[in-house]
Amino acid sequence: MAKQLLLFLIFFPIIVLSQKDSPISGKVVSESSLLEGIHVINLATRNGVVTDSRGYFQINAKVSDTIQFTAINLKAIRYIIKESDFSKDLLLIKMESLITELEEVDIIKYKNINAVALGIVPANQRTYTPAERKLAAAGDFKWYSPLLIPLGGMSVDGLINSISGRTSMLKKEVVVERKEMLQAKTSDYFDRKYFIETLNIPEDYVDGFLFYIVENERYTRAMKDKNKTMATFILSELATEYLKLKESELLKIKQNEK
Repeated sequence: MAKQLLLFLIFFPIIVLSQKDSPISGKVVSESSLLEGIHVINLATRNGVVTDSRGYFQINAKVSDTIQFTAINLKAIRYIIKESDFSKDLLLIKMESLITELEEVDIIKYKNINAVALGIVPANQRTYTPAERKLAAAGDFKWYSPLLIPLGGMSVDGLINSISGRTSMLKKEVVVERKEMLQAKTSDYFDRKYFIETLNIPEDYVDGFLFYIVENERYTRAMKDKNKTMATFILSELATEYLKLKESELLKIKQNEK
């Protein structure tokens, strides 16, 4: 009886721990030497972390949760948490390399050196993109007409542009420009090979996929917040949606050809 009680006291905490979200420590192992910044996402809770320079990570999970591991240079995998994982000191996750690496590249980022730090631009000054500058100029407030005071002091140029529709056109240009900037930012964050080999987007569809994702509010917000972990997760969802959409379009074309 005493032995049974002892065994119960030993294993009961493990059983209870595995039934709720508990931290699991792990390490990604690979032939690749680039193990930092691998995205580790719990698909059940949508919470994620990234690995450190040696591939170590810690994430909350429970039994049967699916953990997704993704990186630009590694083949994405999913791992289902088992009860035995909670009793391990370290969960080892093996990932296969996707690309041939350079022997060694040192990249130094000087985060504190910018136009403000160098005194080129005053601190807290509003900066404008080219399209935003055009829009600001279209509603310029330098020349005021007494006749326009009831309208809130709108400038003559601003009124003319508003009536002619030029302001509306410039606002659309700002929207288009921001989408183009988001596409460029996405291409900086994610290598083209990532879309093809990890997200399984055919090479001919990659450019179309970039146009598709910038229309998604959740993805736009994640990129604006610089939440790359969430952006990666949303990309996986959008890739599935996009491929289904393209498949449906091809099916319609074939039906029309008959």
